[in-house]
Amino acid sequence: MRLRRKNTDEPTEVVEVVDDVEPAAPPAPAGPVDASELDRDAVFIDLGSLLVQPTDLDLRLQVDEETGSVLSVLMVAEEGILEMRAFASSRGGDLWADVRREIAADSAQRGGTATEQEGPFGTELYCEVPVTGPDGEQFVQPSRVIGCTGPRWFLRATIAGRPAQDAEYAAPFEEAVRSLAVRRGNEAMAPGEPLPLRLPPEARPQTVEEAAAEAAD
Repeated sequence: MRLRRKNTDEPTEVVEVVDDVEPAAPPAPAGPVDASELDRDAVFIDLGSLLVQPTDLDLRLQVDEETGSVLSVLMVAEEGILEMRAFASSRGGDLWADVRREIAADSAQRGGTATEQEGPFGTELYCEVPVTGPDGEQFVQPSRVIGCTGPRWFLRATIAGRPAQDAEYAAPFEEAVRSLAVRRGNEAMAPGEPLPLRLPPEARPQTVEEAAAEAAD
């Protein structure tokens, strides 16, 4: 596995994680799950609060150029992208209801729409927002925003591009969400505060048992 840093004109950059190992067999479609539920021999890429199973999608990280902090995890294909970020939540809390209202308001402010619909992960938002391309062209960007709640954490996943409208093309993106594990940690955090992400140790997949051994060293 190699890391390649992609510079842009924006105040963030994308680090691409190139996976040289064979994708692992996907787990049962019951996720995303809490990291405590992972089998100790499960293979994943440790990104801090998110543990990502290797897939055929390209794994990239959006990084703040000024601070070097990882902002979000991206899974990319030729005609689509999945962006994922986890947040702290109170036990028994429902951040997703509040987040949906915020997304709908933001979409309307940008001249777009946000419509609630039922998807494989429950209630989600289908959004269409006008955007400007790199060459100045105007087009409408479709996206599906998915919210998943776990023990004291909330995952927001956005699928944009063709997989937002093509169910068959969306399958590997949805599987990437299902196979994800979230590591909340024991730190006291306010609801809605982003859980920390990091570049993978030595940029390689590892098992839960290996990660635990490294943490103990």
